[in-house]
Amino acid sequence: MISLLPRTFALLLVFFSVLGPKSVAAADRPNVVIIYADDLGYGDLSCYGHPTIATPRLDRMAQEGQRWTDFYSAASVCTPSRAALLTGRLPIRSGMCAEEPRVLTTQSPTGLPHSEITLAEALKDVGYATMCIGKWHLGRPVDYLPRSQGFDEYFGLPYSNDMGWIRHPEKYPGLDPKADYYAGPLIRDVTVLEPATDQRLLTKRYTAEALDFIRRHKDRPFFLYLAHTMPHVPLFRSEKFAGHSRRGLYGDVVEELDDGAGQILDLLRELHLDRKTLVVFSSDNGPWMIFHEKGGSAGLLCGEKGGTFEGGMREPALFWWPGTIKPGVVRGMGSTMDLFTTCIKLCGAKLPADRQIDGVDLSPALFGTGDSPRDTMFYYRGKKLYAVRHGRYKAHFFTRQAYGKKALTEYEHHPPLLFDLGADPAEKFNVAAQHPDVLAKIETIAAEHKRGVIPVENQLEKGFPPERIPKVKTIQVEH
Repeated sequence: MISLLPRTFALLLVFFSVLGPKSVAAADRPNVVIIYADDLGYGDLSCYGHPTIATPRLDRMAQEGQRWTDFYSAASVCTPSRAALLTGRLPIRSGMCAEEPRVLTTQSPTGLPHSEITLAEALKDVGYATMCIGKWHLGRPVDYLPRSQGFDEYFGLPYSNDMGWIRHPEKYPGLDPKADYYAGPLIRDVTVLEPATDQRLLTKRYTAEALDFIRRHKDRPFFLYLAHTMPHVPLFRSEKFAGHSRRGLYGDVVEELDDGAGQILDLLRELHLDRKTLVVFSSDNGPWMIFHEKGGSAGLLCGEKGGTFEGGMREPALFWWPGTIKPGVVRGMGSTMDLFTTCIKLCGAKLPADRQIDGVDLSPALFGTGDSPRDTMFYYRGKKLYAVRHGRYKAHFFTRQAYGKKALTEYEHHPPLLFDLGADPAEKFNVAAQHPDVLAKIETIAAEHKRGVIPVENQLEKGFPPERIPKVKTIQVEH
């Protein structure tokens, strides 16, 4: 009987959360920790098959919890993917995506619109302590930093760690990572602590901040969003992890992330919070493979960061909540957008009713009462819908190289390419001719979706010179 109590508790939370934010007592609300890597590939963890990167702490997290095989970010680059996670909405709905710039820059005058409701805001409204640690990339001006988006505290870099570099001005220095080449500002709340922080210490310091936050808030519900700077290029790790991995520098960086995640799980156990805390580990987009050995691996998947093939948006995803989450491998579909809806319902907060929410509640799959309710995924590149997955099939209306000069040419396919991701997750074999009915259904889904997207003011293009927006050539391809 005792072994059934945690599962029963979780099911009661799901039931009562439907009734509204006041139906779940504060003492019964679970804590939420989201650990978000940057540019980590689908194949970069040993529990996802990497042969030379050792991630024993995340492997244990997967064994004690759930490892999802078909889990997606909502975008293939940083800014839009982070906006989607925190709002539960496709970036096209908030204006947080563009052809160029693809992410917010150091000079962007704006950020995530204040009209958007973040997960932090929703949980803060029902008594949660909230903190963002690490890479933000949703607005550098003070009034767009995390403190203005529902977080009580912030500690981290406001944008990617390759921005603001101060050496080698004639070339991008990502392949020559020396700490004094970069001027990334480390911020506490709204104050710049270090104008050019030592990135070798970032992962270590982020983990220490996370542990401190958990200790300080062990007696009340809390939401911790730990968005690591790594393994985005340039790669840095602390002295302890230098030469730690057989995979070289990239492996060292990932193994330090693994160690940090393990420390967080250990502290939750030590404080007896493990059975009342949901911990999620995932990544914002796929690996930056143009940097060769300094970038990660998408495993058997096709594509990389920046593109709409699977490798650009399908991510590792681990869920951990001992005694509540049913351990195992989940082969249903999920998305980082679903964390918004799932956490709001679990925590007794209120789901916004005045806007389109794209996230769904993953509780049935998490608690073993059913399958994931997600059956469709939309793949945007900037403001344009490139592909749609429905069930096991994925249709590409447009394809394009992720980066480089060839990325200025897109290919429009007639009929669209169709891949059976159940049999062919590497997207090698076009089966459109064999399944015209499937293709027609996905085309209908795409058309209905586009009709439901209301144009909004674009945030990334603000202040960006129009002449710098590249002209993309479209080539029609008949199959």
